[in-house]
Amino acid sequence: MINDLKKDAEDRMNKSLDSLENGFAKVRTGRAHPSILNGVMVPYYGSDVPLNQVANVGLEDSRTLLVQPFERSMVSAIDKAIREAGLGLNPITADAIRVPMAALTEETRRDMQKVARTEAENAKVAIRNIRRDVLGDIKSLLKEKEISEDDDRRASDDIQKITDKFVAEVEKRLAAKEAELMKV
Repeated sequence: MINDLKKDAEDRMNKSLDSLENGFAKVRTGRAHPSILNGVMVPYYGSDVPLNQVANVGLEDSRTLLVQPFERSMVSAIDKAIREAGLGLNPITADAIRVPMAALTEETRRDMQKVARTEAENAKVAIRNIRRDVLGDIKSLLKEKEISEDDDRRASDDIQKITDKFVAEVEKRLAAKEAELMKV
């Protein structure tokens, strides 16, 4: 029973790390990368769909993304969706859409670091919330006399070790992202 709780906690904490990576993908580094446009939703026949379902997103060069719509009629809708996505990008439209990445200034890099730190802090909060939930479940098992106090203490220590491991991983990923942001 306790092992199931530990396994569940690890699975949920791994999902928090995946969410952190998705958040980091949106923090741009000045270099073009197709994942920057992952969150862009395009109106298509009455519903919003992810950009990668209506166009190919690739690299033209290290600072330019190339978006090639599957249908010519989608060019203006894709252009508008990229502009309104809140990424600070200004696409250039022709048959295909080119999205140049402006070189980041020192100030913008610092701002991007703040965004990355916020994403990391959100991931740590999520991990701690998972710890709190699992510890609550363990306390419930103790109250119902399904486990002994020794099992409770041991399980609590194990959950704390798992939490510490995941928080350290968040810190490691944040440090790597900050280094990437400051690299010119």
